[in-house]
Amino acid sequence: MGKLLCPSMMCANFGHLEKEVKDLEEGGIDIFHLDVMDGSFVPNFGMGLQDIEYIVKTATKPCDVHLMVTKPSDYIQKFADIGVQIIYVHPETDHHITRTLQMIKDAGVKAGIAVNPGTSFETVKETLSLVDYVLVMSVNPGFAGQKYLSFVDHKFEQFCEVKDQYGYKVMIDGACSPERIATLSKIGVDGFILGTSALFGKEKSYQEICQELRKL
Repeated sequence: MGKLLCPSMMCANFGHLEKEVKDLEEGGIDIFHLDVMDGSFVPNFGMGLQDIEYIVKTATKPCDVHLMVTKPSDYIQKFADIGVQIIYVHPETDHHITRTLQMIKDAGVKAGIAVNPGTSFETVKETLSLVDYVLVMSVNPGFAGQKYLSFVDHKFEQFCEVKDQYGYKVMIDGACSPERIATLSKIGVDGFILGTSALFGKEKSYQEICQELRKL
């Protein structure tokens, strides 16, 4: 299977959201990435519920939700009911993260664990048998446009080494430039959350960009 290209919709043009969704799908993306922030776990606020509902309803491609919130278990069923197909949660937000991951799966949704730059492979290793996706953060969560934190490189290798054993896909979120995509693809990273570093705000069309990224 080729790369999973996943536009981070917090970077999209919300003045023309329907066109953005259509253009991205025609451009060849795979999964819409939707960030939810509560201003508590991260010092920012993310996409609104109405925006997420609209994108999920409008899109023909799958949508994921990245919950950067305290008490994520309170929102699992709501997003499952909306129709998202993947839900990412942070272990730091939940004293019983394995229960929450099982709750996601019981709701008929793919479960993902989001790993902050300061969170080690060993910290989340016990959860890997429950997840379908591992989202490795290469920036601190909460804001677009940050610089890539190179000390996370080894963590990608660790998660890729055992992904076939556990049966999950490895994703990168944060400062995901074309150069990073080329490098990380070679070690086994499956999916790439695309923001301003590779996809949005460029002079080329989404279709041209996606074609170029797939060739890397």
